[in-house]
Amino acid sequence: MPILAAGNRSRLHADAGFTLVELMVVVTIIGLASAVAVFVMPDPRGRVFDEATRFAARTRAAHDSAIVEARPVSVWITGGGYGFDQRLAGGWTPISEKPMRVERWNDGTRAVIGDMSGRVRVTFDPTGLVDRPAIVTLSRGGANATVTIDADGTVRADAR
Repeated sequence: MPILAAGNRSRLHADAGFTLVELMVVVTIIGLASAVAVFVMPDPRGRVFDEATRFAARTRAAHDSAIVEARPVSVWITGGGYGFDQRLAGGWTPISEKPMRVERWNDGTRAVIGDMSGRVRVTFDPTGLVDRPAIVTLSRGGANATVTIDADGTVRADAR
């Protein structure tokens, strides 16, 4: 069994831990990796094109609902959001079930409806045709997307 001298014992304890410099290097590396992860993560609000695609899909569902149920269905669009109504007993009644319940645009999204301001209503008749075509442009953070509702009832989303 080896016998340790007093000078060797202190060197043994010093080798058992980390130096302050080593710990600072590790903390710096973790900090840099965290910063990279934050910059690579997608925006929690999603891309504006994804929001336009969701709006277009819901509007297509309203088109299909008008045909299947043989009654007018409309989509109303404002700068703050959109919703769907159906024509019942001579008046417009909000649709509350998914996917056609009222939705707000994501934070920071700005909606422009053609050259009009305020609230615009586009109505699908029981044959699927619309009373007025519309172009809805969504923008957020320099990115733009357009949803076009044509006179024949087709709905499409395009990135700009």
